[in-house]
Amino acid sequence: MNNRAIAINPENPQQFIEIQPERPTPDEYDLLVEVKAASVNPVDTKVHKGAQKNGLQAPRVLGWDASAVVLETGSKVSGFKPGDEVYYAGDITRPGSNSTLQLIDARITGHKPKSLDWAAAAAIPLTALTAWEGLFERLNIQDAPEGKTLLIVGGAGGVGSLAIPFAKLHSKLKVIATASRPDSVQWCLDRGADLTINYKDMPGELEKLGLKQVDYIFCLNDTDGHWDTMAKLIAPQGHICTIVENEQPLDMNELKLKSAALHFEFMYTRSMYNTPDIARQGEILDDVAALLDAGKIASTLNETLQGLSVDTLTEAHQRVLEGHMRGKVVIVY
Repeated sequence: MNNRAIAINPENPQQFIEIQPERPTPDEYDLLVEVKAASVNPVDTKVHKGAQKNGLQAPRVLGWDASAVVLETGSKVSGFKPGDEVYYAGDITRPGSNSTLQLIDARITGHKPKSLDWAAAAAIPLTALTAWEGLFERLNIQDAPEGKTLLIVGGAGGVGSLAIPFAKLHSKLKVIATASRPDSVQWCLDRGADLTINYKDMPGELEKLGLKQVDYIFCLNDTDGHWDTMAKLIAPQGHICTIVENEQPLDMNELKLKSAALHFEFMYTRSMYNTPDIARQGEILDDVAALLDAGKIASTLNETLQGLSVDTLTEAHQRVLEGHMRGKVVIVY
């Protein structure tokens, strides 16, 4: 089959164009897949913004989250064969999933949940891996004793929508999520949050609940804007994990006095640096698929667009840029 992709236009990086790349050939750990659906995440819009700022020499294909069918396998691939249905979050250093054909490392690929269609499956991988790694590999909340508290800043977004049920399933923590609109509040409660607060006054809202501090904070938006508040709210010897890069220097004095820890979670670290435990991401995705198929968590799909085109990709990016997404937007090819 011919390959067709939507890419950033190097002559006008604000816009997308349609291109026809050559059919790629799998390397030893690669799967060649036919992409069936892909979701758009903040990382897509950030990379697009960077291209607009810095320029491009050639078209760049974005998109990482996807569901797909395996067409070919590399010589060292195990656990996958042509015809298998898969899902993955991709590798930020390689051409993305806004393409009908794509190469993906089998070690960071999971078997698609059997109970989900293409769109619902494509909504999951990037946010699931980010939530899982942030909660269980950075914050280690699975080891927290009963009675401790977790504050999720940005509970209704793609990562928060999975972090809430993950935390409830695999820890004894009381989970508090920030949400500012009635529909977002209900979204968080439906996913298992014990309590919700408005992010605009987190100390005041927590005080109404009888809390002056929290033991864990998982920050999913605006690290700079929330930093002073998080430093104030984190308990002595507590842990903060953020997935959002800071643009300004962070004052660490309060964390130092509290012997509190700051962790960063970047889901692409394993694939970017080819870490010895790179295959852990494929294992996590298989674990998440089992939870989905057992009905213990639900897909965070919220909106579906039909057909891979310049128009649908532009529209999906605009939805993410508006900053009010509940769950995920997915393009079905």
